This record gives sequence, structure tokens and C-alpha cells, in this order.
Amino acid sequence: MKAIVCTRYGSPDVLTLQDIAPPVPKDHEVLVSVHSASLNAADWHIMRGSPYFMRFTFGFSKPKYPVLGSDVSGYVEAVGENVTRFKKGDEVFGNLFEDGRSDTGMGAFAEFACASEDAFALKPSNITFEEAAAIPLAATTALQALNKGEIEAGKKVLINGASGGVGSFAIQIAKAFDAEVTAVCSTSKTDMVRSLGADHVIDYTKENFTQSGKRYDLIIAANGYHPIGHYKRVLTGSGRYVSVGGSLSQMVQGLALAPFLSSKRGKRLGFLSAKNDQDDLLTLKNLAATGKLKPVIDGVYSLAEIPEAMRYLEEGHVRGKLVVRVEK
Repeated sequence: MKAIVCTRYGSPDVLTLQDIAPPVPKDHEVLVSVHSASLNAADWHIMRGSPYFMRFTFGFSKPKYPVLGSDVSGYVEAVGENVTRFKKGDEVFGNLFEDGRSDTGMGAFAEFACASEDAFALKPSNITFEEAAAIPLAATTALQALNKGEIEAGKKVLINGASGGVGSFAIQIAKAFDAEVTAVCSTSKTDMVRSLGADHVIDYTKENFTQSGKRYDLIIAANGYHPIGHYKRVLTGSGRYVSVGGSLSQMVQGLALAPFLSSKRGKRLGFLSAKNDQDDLLTLKNLAATGKLKPVIDGVYSLAEIPEAMRYLEEGHVRGKLVVRVEK
């Protein structure tokens, strides 16, 4: 099969299109003929081997799993003996991030991908394969961040980095909970985030929300550069702050400083590293099936064009998600 292979850390130039052996499903696994995949920040971080602590999981001197890509949609090609939820021909989508532990790696940037049946759900019939592939990791991260922040109806939620993959999903999921959403983005993306349902939009090039005097019950930091103390001061007395990405300094502060700045009965701050969870995937499936969750797709690329897509992703200006369509 054809796959994009990463055998050393570096720029997108290290990504090469190669012919490799397809994966073979084990007893509890599903083999998927990939129709579409999508790119996430995790992919370029693993490609670069940066931040360095990621190498404890993904290999010190070179990538441990050479085929990148976690988000996938396609048709079930074959199933292992113990698989009960799927059959050949089913249309599925899922997240391979924690399941891809074979020689092919995470495996979505290829013609075939293989993972536990727990990694997949049936694709809603009202969305395309491209849309389905855009959902799993980013939307799961958004959902888990909102849940960690104790989302509920009426809460005032601010999403910093609202126009990216996680942020664009967080707006829609928060609105599905009937929260009041403030989205922070750049000038060129304000109309987009409004179209996703944001009640208020802040253009960060014109206004610093940490100095506005307004308070929020929950802040999701999907991107940004503000010191964690600045986030804390715009939380309500029992507010929650959840960091899911952004600059390296923001991630480090979320990991190292958040526990010390939190109060058991007051403001609480934390960092989220999303986990693959089929229940969450099924929740997202239902939201998509009812029209409450629709991915924003900035561009569609071929397998061979993944290095180009990765360069664009690294620039940090993507609206929503970048998708790969795998043509056989």
C-alpha cells in the first residue's frame, strides 16, 4: 500500500510517499480502507520530535511509529475474529492515536489503517467522509476540555484560539450545552466563528480580553500566548481554566503552574491531554448526526501533498481542519 512515511525527525521534507506492507488485523482489530484522514497539531509535533519530552513516547532518535495520522474515515475492509461491532463494508470513522502500535504507527496517512474496534464508530450518513475524518481527535479534545471545565447551560465560556480545529469544535459543543460563548480569534476569522454560533467575538488584534474586566466561568485555551496568571484573573470566583495547546510556554504553564494556582473551593486551572474514548466518539457522532457539529475544512489534499499540508498547518493560520483524501 502507499503511505506517507516519517523515518527521522525534521521539517515536512522528511515525509516521503512509499510503498509498504499493509497492516493485518489482530483478533480484536478492524482493518479500514482509508477514504480520508485529517491533520492535527500532534502530527507536526511528532514529525519534529518537539517538544522534546514527546520523544519519551514516540522515540528518542527517530519516530517509533513511522506512519503518522490519527484521524481516519473509510470502509471496513476486514475484521478480527473477536470483533462484534463492525462488518466488512461498514462506513466508519475514528481516532487511531492510542491504538496505532503496530509497525505502521498511528497509520491514517496510508491506504489502509488498523486499530482496535474501540477506536471506531459508524459514520453518520449525513456527513461526508472528509467531514468525518476531521472530527475525532480535535473534537474529542474540545469535548473533554469542556467536560473538565464542568460545562453546563448558561455558563459563560471563552475560547481562545476559536478558529482552529479544537476551537471551532469547542464553540459548537459549548452551544449544544446551551452555554454563552465568547470566541477569540484574528480579524479575518471573526465571521467564521460567528457562523459556528459564537455569541460574542473578540478580535485579539484589537482587544486583549485579559484586560477587559469581563469574567468567565470557563476558559478553554486552545491557542494563545497569555501567561496563566492573566487567564486566572478573568475567571469568576469558581471559574475553570483548561489549557489544551497553544505556545510551548502556555503548555508548560498549564502542566507545571496550574496545580499551584488552583483552589479546591475557588478557581481551578489545569492542562488536558485528550484520551481516546469511544463513548466520547459516540457523543460526537450523535452531535454530527443531528446537525449540531459540522467541521470547518480549510483544504483537502492528496497523500502526496501531505508535506505541503503540514507546512501550512505549522504556520498556525488554518481555519478548522486540513483533510487528506486517499485515492486508490
